Amino acid sequence: MAEREEPMDEKIREIVWATPFIDTHEHLVEEGDRLAGTTEASLLPADDWSAVFHQYLSDDLDSAGMPADAQRRFYAPGLGPAEKFKLVEPWWAKVRLTGYGRAVRETLRGLYGEDDLTAASAPRIAEKYRDLVRPGFYRTVLRERSNIEACHVNSLQRIFMETSLPDLLPQDLSFYELARAGAEDIATVEKETGRKIANLDDWLAAIDWYFDRYGPRAVAVKNQSAYGRRLNYDAVPRERAAAAFGGMHNSWRLLGPEDVKTTQDFLFRYCIGKAGEHRLPVKLHTGYYAGRNPMPLARLRKNASDLCQLLEDFPDTPFVLMHIGYPYQDEFIALAKHYRNAYVDMCWAWIINPVASVRFLKEFLLAAPASKLFGFGGDYIAVENIHGHSVMARRGIAEALSALVAEGWIGRDDVAPLATRIMRGNALELFPSRTAATTEAGRGADAMTRR
Repeated sequence: MAEREEPMDEKIREIVWATPFIDTHEHLVEEGDRLAGTTEASLLPADDWSAVFHQYLSDDLDSAGMPADAQRRFYAPGLGPAEKFKLVEPWWAKVRLTGYGRAVRETLRGLYGEDDLTAASAPRIAEKYRDLVRPGFYRTVLRERSNIEACHVNSLQRIFMETSLPDLLPQDLSFYELARAGAEDIATVEKETGRKIANLDDWLAAIDWYFDRYGPRAVAVKNQSAYGRRLNYDAVPRERAAAAFGGMHNSWRLLGPEDVKTTQDFLFRYCIGKAGEHRLPVKLHTGYYAGRNPMPLARLRKNASDLCQLLEDFPDTPFVLMHIGYPYQDEFIALAKHYRNAYVDMCWAWIINPVASVRFLKEFLLAAPASKLFGFGGDYIAVENIHGHSVMARRGIAEALSALVAEGWIGRDDVAPLATRIMRGNALELFPSRTAATTEAGRGADAMTRR
């Protein structure tokens, strides 16, 4: 039996499907690494069709009870599609209706022409996966199949990725490592910069180096420290931070929690200041956690209130608050309504909870300025999954706008401007010098290719 679709105005649907996305958040690895098979196993365990079932869906599979050894074997290289299907079949039946499962099924439909994963379809999916992964497939998936102009990428491979596809994949500059300054972060920075770090002055000089070198090419700066601590980044005098930082390279794990917080608070705010100097928006992870066990919801609930002081102390710096703060999204609507420099990004949200995201979009548009919202970011490592997520986001946007028209909250003439604004216009306004230039270059390159 076909799945029942929620009521959706057909003309509104046509508008939403015709409007290109600017995708404001991905973790894509470089296409060249995918083609060469050199992607780290921690990012993509196997270069086969199971990769489409990996990120995020693996968390639902774990939650449903799939044994860790079965997951390891399913995602590992070496097994054929029939064997892999037998491993995942009992658990796929339990998760295929979740947002993560739905995104995978939309990818199977849109990229491989398969409605679902079955014993019969698994070998075909495996073959079609391999056929798609060839030079140029990122443009094929994003622009041709998904109507996505460009994807902002927060690389998990480098602090700033000098991508081979700058028109398609404008990059964030990560300041997560720069503001955390753990031993592994210091080692990474020393390797990437060729500098030795002995004290706070050395570390700040390295931060300056990243911003001077990559700031002109970055589309934003990004930090996901909310996974490990509260966002209560207090103002700290430099001399206190210098004292706490001393010897950190060799004795980070011996520092007390107060010294760690003091150092990180200072470094975080230093990086925010550098972002302001370079006119770079600040993207912050908020809300729900990827992965499994644990997720301290009490700390997550403080994300919105912790951000108020930062929003007030850096009034000229735009803060992009990611993932709608789910499951505490009401507080983030309040922030966007109240603070001039607070924006909210729906990246990842459409697959965490599609119905809640439709509700959120309706409530946001009736409470906060429409200019403060970004409508889509896939948040994926594998490019294929972005397609399925984008289909869900388009459906959700069309449903929300259809409902607002049907309920009399907005007029039919409001739909096209709103769709354009939240799907691409706001990104072009907030990231003008990077996104606008790169997408124009990309369209020109695509036009030349089609000739």
